[in-house]
This record gives sequence, structure tokens and C-alpha cells, in this order.
Amino acid sequence: MFKGFREFILRGNVIDLAVAVVIGAAFTAVVNSIVNNIFNPLISAAFKSDSLDNAGIVEINGSQLMFGAVLGSIIQFLIVAVVVYFVFVLPINHLKKAAFAIKSTPAESIEDTKEELPPTETELLIEIRDLLSRQNAAAALESAPGEGHTPKH
Repeated sequence: MFKGFREFILRGNVIDLAVAVVIGAAFTAVVNSIVNNIFNPLISAAFKSDSLDNAGIVEINGSQLMFGAVLGSIIQFLIVAVVVYFVFVLPINHLKKAAFAIKSTPAESIEDTKEELPPTETELLIEIRDLLSRQNAAAALESAPGEGHTPKH
């Protein structure tokens, strides 16, 4: 009973998922702080309201249509997306490119290391295609009557 649970917990994807949840929670706190403490006050000042939830309310037959709240949610979503992109995604991608550039090797040594690297998926598929083509060609030669060949019955 505990052996199966231990194997489940120690799988790489479960641990990776747990790390992603923890980091996601930390990112959420940072993003929410930036949105709530910088951008929301700017929006409130621009619309002269304490929040957009209280702006743009239309009342029809006792029902309130809160256009300001919807607009506020859309603006907040866009702000969160911009903050996540420019604060996290863009710098991390830049660091990844810089790390890859440092790890990449000069063109002269690529030929030396090519034999050490396993074949890529594309190279394996090309090899399989070529093998199948040769097999089909060989089968066609065996079944076709020609010089020195006798038809099989």
C-alpha cells in the first residue's frame, strides 16, 4: 500500500507539478502586489472612482448592469498578462538564450561531438524512411520479371 504511494509521489512529474504550484503561488503574490499597488490606483485616478466596480453602473427596472466592473476585470487581466510577460517571461527567455549561447560550441567542434550525440527524432525518421524505400525497391526487383530473374509462382 505504501510502496505504490511512494512510487507515485517520487515520480518526476508529480514533484515538478508541486514545484510549479509553489512557484506559481509566489508569482501570483508578486503580480497581485504590482497590480493592486501600482496599476489599480492609476486606474482609479483616471476614472475618478475608488474602483471601476463603482463606475459605469446602469440601472434598468431595478437591475444593475455593472459595465465598470466588467471593464475593470478586462483591464486587470491585461495588466496581469503584461506584468507576467515583461517581469517574468521576457527576462527568463533572455537568460535562457544567454545560457544557451554560452553552452553552444564553435562550428569546428560540432563535427567532433556529432558522433557523441544521439540521433534526433528527425534523423531517425529519415533513416526509417530510407530503409523502407530500400526494402520496397528490393521487393519490387524480386517480383518483377527481368534479366536473370524468374518469376515466382
